[in-house]
Amino acid sequence: VQLGESGGGLVQAGGSLRLSCAASGRTFMYYAMAWFRQAPGKEREFVAGISWNGGNTVADSVKGRFTISRDNAKNTVSLQMNSLKPEDTAVYYCAASRYGDAGPSAPYDYWGQGTQVTVSS
Repeated sequence: VQLGESGGGLVQAGGSLRLSCAASGRTFMYYAMAWFRQAPGKEREFVAGISWNGGNTVADSVKGRFTISRDNAKNTVSLQMNSLKPEDTAVYYCAASRYGDAGPSAPYDYWGQGTQVTVSS
C-alpha cells in the first residue's frame, strides 16, 4: 500500500482545512486508516482513526472539531478540520494498519510522506 496526503496549507485560526489521503492497492477496504501529526520538537501523536467498517476514534484534543471519513470506492480517507487553532500546526501523516483497530496503539504498517498544516493566530 502506498499513501499520499494532500490538502495541507496555511490557514488562520478558526478556519478549516480538509486533508485527503489516497491509497494504492485493491485491498484498501480491509485496512484501518488513521491520521497522526507531529509538531516541531514534539512526539508524533494520534489524531483520528477509522476502521474498515467505518467505526472511528478521535483524540480528545480534536474531538468536536475534526472528523475522519473514508471512501472505499475511491481508496481515500479524509480529515475535515474545523475551528483550527495554532496548536494544530504540525505535519499530518496518513497511516494504514492491516490488522489493527484504528486506535492510537494499533500497528500501522504504511505511512505517507506527510502534509504541512500551519495555523496562524
